Amino acid sequence: MSSSVPASALPDEEQRLRELGYQPVLARRMGGFGNFAISFSVISILSGCMTLYGFGLGTGGPAVMMWGWAGVGLMVLFVGLALAEVTSAYPTSGALYYMADRLGGRRWGWYTGWLNLLGLLGAIAGIDYGAALFSGALLSMHTDFHPTAGSTFVIFLCILLLHALLNLFNVRLVSLFNSISVWWHLTGVAVIVGVLAIFPDSHKSPSFVFGEFVNDTGWSNPLYVTMIGLLLAQYTFSGYDASAHLSEETSNASVTAARGIVRAIWVSWVAGFVLLAGLTFAIQDYVGTQESATGVPPAQIFIDGLGTSGATALMLIVIVAQLFCGNAETAAASRMVFAFSRDNALPGSKIWRKVSTRSQAPVPAVWLSVGLAAVIALPSLYSATAYGAVTAINVIGITPAYAIPVFLRLRAGDRFQPGPWNLGRWSKPIGWIAVCWVAFVTVLFCLPQASPVTADSMNYASIALAVVLILATVWWFVARRSYSTPSAYGTDKEQAEIAEGII
Repeated sequence: MSSSVPASALPDEEQRLRELGYQPVLARRMGGFGNFAISFSVISILSGCMTLYGFGLGTGGPAVMMWGWAGVGLMVLFVGLALAEVTSAYPTSGALYYMADRLGGRRWGWYTGWLNLLGLLGAIAGIDYGAALFSGALLSMHTDFHPTAGSTFVIFLCILLLHALLNLFNVRLVSLFNSISVWWHLTGVAVIVGVLAIFPDSHKSPSFVFGEFVNDTGWSNPLYVTMIGLLLAQYTFSGYDASAHLSEETSNASVTAARGIVRAIWVSWVAGFVLLAGLTFAIQDYVGTQESATGVPPAQIFIDGLGTSGATALMLIVIVAQLFCGNAETAAASRMVFAFSRDNALPGSKIWRKVSTRSQAPVPAVWLSVGLAAVIALPSLYSATAYGAVTAINVIGITPAYAIPVFLRLRAGDRFQPGPWNLGRWSKPIGWIAVCWVAFVTVLFCLPQASPVTADSMNYASIALAVVLILATVWWFVARRSYSTPSAYGTDKEQAEIAEGII
């Protein structure tokens, strides 16, 4: 496996981008650590693990959370390794859909792009709504505020607005926040686990933490419940394509973007396991944690073990981490919108591909990203199970989009020209493991998560996936003549078209 390349062997990234068909218009101001940091921030163990911890308590309990995290993390590492190899060969903001287009043709690229977009927008909605839940819980601990669906949604909209405004500045600010985010997450996990290990009056036994199985889903088959319980880990381990989406703004992207994907996964894998163990050992009252008046089970663990003041401090650590995560995901999604519009794939593409000359940020794409994320989260006003559906939308949208370029790379065989970061002889076995895993979890997360299946408990993720595929198919017949990824850059016509996207 090649992950270390001499500086003399690194390609000229701006020239490489032109060879791939695009004139550079985004500022290449992000270093290798910043690129790793954005994927690590989007994965955000303090967002995914915390917001879905309550879900995990009832879908398999501690045993599924702990061993599921270990197993899913390993499988996701295979997916990340395979995707990193293709990213090294095609370091563009379009990322997954551009890879699929180059390796499989226009229609492969088209559907990959729409799936990727669904997943990215679902991720913004899931992350920021989770931050709103925790913010509401914190308020309820100190005031008479009682979180409702409406009040939580208002907090969610405020968080979306904050992230939109932060992403209107140049990528250096985004990179700075992401770099801070890495240390905030790692230090935060250490503080949370350390405090929970010392101060609570009692702790659960190792046999409980690693062996207790709890089923509150209504389904009787423990294997089915176990598989549904993997959503906690699989949802958290998503978004690492952010490194690829920011590659046009990263120095030496052919190596650093690929390396950023892999590093973000394994660091999150280790730190997340420690975090989940620390939380679970510190549970004082299992049922009381599940039925917490705060609406957020980890907050109840903090309160039971530390009291209100200690819980407040830990909650602030989590909420700030979630805000970092949502900001990074907004950056990644807006770059996807920009790139997809650059190739005329979205309705109103001429608007969404515009780039500010002042900040060199894709301003309209930022606003579209947060606007659509707000729409995706609207069902939370009417359904108590909507948040689980939003996270499932993220997983079944973005996860297949990870595997398609890998599958097409395997199908291409020797026609695929690897970049400077590649897997060598391990490319095929790792690639096929990744594709099979993605096929499994895509089917898995379309399944109902609770029984009996009613209008309120139904998993709407499969419907969202079907709607997006139908929309993509309809729009294909409208836009297929204008949609294309360029084969080469340099003609007068191409320069004029790119110039239209500068404001």
